[in-house]
Amino acid sequence: MQKLLITLSFLLFLPMLGFAETAQEKGLAIAQEAERRNSGWESSSAKMVMTLISKSGDTSVRQIRVKSLEVENDGDKSLTIFDEPKDVEGTAFLSFSHAQEPDEQWLYLPALKRVKRISSANKSGPFMGSEFAFEDLSSFEIEKYTYQYLRDDVIDGQPVFVVESYPTYEYSGYTRLINYIDQKEYRILKTEYYDRKNALLKTLVNSDFKQFLDRYWRAHKMTMENHQKGKSTVLDWQDYQFKVGVDEKDFNKNSLKRLR
Repeated sequence: MQKLLITLSFLLFLPMLGFAETAQEKGLAIAQEAERRNSGWESSSAKMVMTLISKSGDTSVRQIRVKSLEVENDGDKSLTIFDEPKDVEGTAFLSFSHAQEPDEQWLYLPALKRVKRISSANKSGPFMGSEFAFEDLSSFEIEKYTYQYLRDDVIDGQPVFVVESYPTYEYSGYTRLINYIDQKEYRILKTEYYDRKNALLKTLVNSDFKQFLDRYWRAHKMTMENHQKGKSTVLDWQDYQFKVGVDEKDFNKNSLKRLR
């Protein structure tokens, strides 16, 4: 009887060690754990400095505010408002991410005095001249990808899972993404983006992580390098606040023209 109990205990422990998992199952499990650890924050606000760096090294700096709302059983909502410089002041971007349906996104351009809806076919285009595409600005939702665990690795002394993800949504500009996820906190430290020809297009490095509410980690520096264009964009985040009391009415495309 004792031997039987030992055997049963060992068999139950096998999946925890990964022996019974396929690469697809393990990749999905890692993605699910990363999502679980980043759930429950409800709402947030932050300020951000976006620096555009040209191939020759010239820079352009923009001051931005961001509000986000967590939506139960769906993707998050976010509102991005440009404050400086003058040529982009008042520009506002509203994004409704969805798990299974196409994302909804709108851009208000003060010079045109109209709200432009971003079509699903244009999600791979650059956001406001940066190296971030419109699709990069959607919240992470498990259903948007299929997954495959590739290997364990180390980045800057931190053990990471290397997981490949394949977009399932239509009109993605990527064939695949390779994510480097730290094994302790399940934060994405680096992402490599491969274009429709399966060539390396961009690399995103997330750094300077800080923890909020004893649970939620946020990178305070995000650097997106475009290997094919020789350009890069750096996002420096500050003044993160959580559970800030925003609700659905704060994310209304009809009010984009009136935002300040």
